Order: sequence, then C-alpha cells, then structure tokens
Amino acid sequence: MNYDSRIDAPDGDDARAQAAEPFDPLAGDEEETRSRRRLWIIGVAVAVLLVGIWFWLHRKPVDEAANAAADQVPTVTVIAPGRTTVAGRITASGTLAARREEPVGVAGEGGQISAVLVEPGQWVRAGQPLATIDRSVQVEQTAGLAAQISVAQADARLAQANLDRALKLVARGFISKAEIDRLTATRDAAVARVRVSRASLGESQARIRRLNIVAPSAGLVLERRVEPGQIVGSGSGVLFRLAKGGEMEMLARLSEGDLAAVSPGISATVTPVGTDKSFAGQVWQVSPVIDPETRQGNVRIQLGYAPQIRPGGFASATIDAGAVVAPMLPESALLADNAGSYVFIVGAGNKVERRAVKTGAITEGGIVVLEGLSGSEKVVLRAGAFLSAGETVKPKLATAADARK
Repeated sequence: MNYDSRIDAPDGDDARAQAAEPFDPLAGDEEETRSRRRLWIIGVAVAVLLVGIWFWLHRKPVDEAANAAADQVPTVTVIAPGRTTVAGRITASGTLAARREEPVGVAGEGGQISAVLVEPGQWVRAGQPLATIDRSVQVEQTAGLAAQISVAQADARLAQANLDRALKLVARGFISKAEIDRLTATRDAAVARVRVSRASLGESQARIRRLNIVAPSAGLVLERRVEPGQIVGSGSGVLFRLAKGGEMEMLARLSEGDLAAVSPGISATVTPVGTDKSFAGQVWQVSPVIDPETRQGNVRIQLGYAPQIRPGGFASATIDAGAVVAPMLPESALLADNAGSYVFIVGAGNKVERRAVKTGAITEGGIVVLEGLSGSEKVVLRAGAFLSAGETVKPKLATAADARK
C-alpha cells in the first residue's frame, strides 16, 4: 500500500532558529501559571463587579433609611435675642390702704347713740358730726348750772350794795374799818362764785359738745361701726375710720435687691385687682428696714382718690427704676418649674442645653432676662416643653414674624 506522504520541511530561517533555541522542559509550566493568574484576576474583577452591582441595587433602601433617620431629628425654631436697652421696671404686688387713716371714737364720757349721721363712702369736712349721743341728762345739768350763775350774780350784787352803803357811813364813824373789810370780802367771794358758776356751765357745755362724734379733718368715710341705740364709751374703740383728704396708697412688697433700686419721688403705675384701669402714683416712702424672715421691705406709693381704689384690696404695681441693657425674649421661650425659670438653648453639635435665667420686667416687646444669657445664644423659641437636655435637634433661625407670634 503506497502512501503519499509529504513532510514540510522548515524553511531555512525557521530551521536555523529552531536549531539555535535550546530545549526548555519548564516552559510549559510557566505558561500554565500565567494562565491561572489571569483567571484569578478575571474572577476577582467579576466578584468586585457583582458586589458593586449588589450595592447599587440596594442603595435606594439604604438612603431611604438614612433619610428616615434624619427626618426623626426634630426641627426647632431658635432666636438670637441680642441685648436691648429697656427702661428698668420693677413689678410688685401689695395691698391698698388710706395714706393717712384716722380712727374716730368717743372723746367724752359716752352714752347711748341717738343718731348716726354719715355712711361709708361719704365725704365730710373737719368738725362735721358723724354721730350724736343722747344728752338729755347733760342738758338738765347745764340748765341747773345756768341757774346757779343767776343766784351767784344776785349774791354778788347784794354784797356790792352792802359794801357801798357801809362806805358812806364809815366817814361818819358809824361803821368800823373791820366791818368794811368784812363786807369787801363778802363782795369778792360773791363775785368769785359767779365766775365759778360760769366755769361750771362752760364745762358742762363742753361735755355736751363732746357727745358729738365729729370728724377730726376733712376726708372720706371708710368704715362705720356704730348703730343708733348702741351704748358707747371711752373703751368702745374705733367707731369710724376716715381717709384724711381721701388720699390712698399702695403698700408694695419688694425684695431686698429691688428695694435698693427704689427711692422716694420715682413714678409708679398701680392696677387694682378686678379692674383693667391703671392709676399713676409716686413712691413717697421706702422702708428703712428689711423683714429678717421674708427678706422683703415695704414701698409706699401715693395715689389720689378713685372709686376703684378700695383700702384692703389687692393690686399690682410697676415701678420705674432706670434703664437696663439685657436680652429680651418672647414669653413662649421661657419655661418654669420648681427650680425656677429657664430656657433651652442649642449648643455645640446641635445639642439642647438647659439654662437657668432670672427674669425682669414684662414689656410689650417681651420679657427682660436679667441673668443667665449673654444674648448671643440660640434660644429655642417654642416647643421647649417637649425637649430634654442633651437631645439633638435641627435649629432653624426665627424670622421677625415668628418672633412676634
């Protein structure tokens, strides 16, 4: 069987190149190593690609969770109050009273009230009778004393006549000098008895006048404590109370610190409880002592008469006490508990911090903060009661409209 076989012989150059290259038995292993390395690189790249695809597919839920967590951080409106020049005002409370109260009682021996002539709320003049006491007995006594004057005058006239006749006879020697002296003494005694009777009558009339209970000065009748038929005397106490001139005042109680900022002559505004009407007044006396228990003192504010100012009532007062430079906050930013007044501020890291403050005057623009704030803090404007110290918030600076709400 004939096979035609043909063996291609290498060209001359290839033959020479093959003849020149030595035989390396490890050449196949190196090629296989490089192939495996390429496969590993391709596998790692594919794995990284798959992981990236997985993260890309799950990116939206993760972002949504992050956004949901961010949405749970409350947004609060804050205000930077700064510092404002405010007219210094001290608020106080106290009672109303008559500036000069005059108690009126029985000045004489007393007796049974026959008539009461005034009622509370009436104006009276100085010396005007307020009530009268029965004087029937005293009137009869006065009539008797008046009759005694007449008797004494008659005796004095008789004594004078006897003396005159004796003096005419003494020159003739019918009357001795001793008799003249006796008649003169008798005349002088009679004249003296006239004066005594007149003094007794005057005393009796004065006693009768004192049976009228009269007003010591012009003013307003505040209280009446007597009725007709009542038996009164020197021990009956106060029957009427009057406000001299109708002048009123407020006894305001101030702390030791506020008392130091008040002096006589400064103006004040008083508002009685039960009315929205205010009355202008003036401080006329500052207490020279401090109550050791309450650490407070009285300030007396002079007021004019008004029907709404009733002694014994309660009132509030605003006293001018110079100007202060301090932060001012809306009422919504201030909170209070058993520890006192406080605010919430947003500090570093948007963390809520509690800050104790001391408040001052309440004005139309807000409440003055005397202590606790410098004015540069971010103070929570509202919803402070729903926050707690250390909580993370998202602050939002308030606009002018927000601050006025």
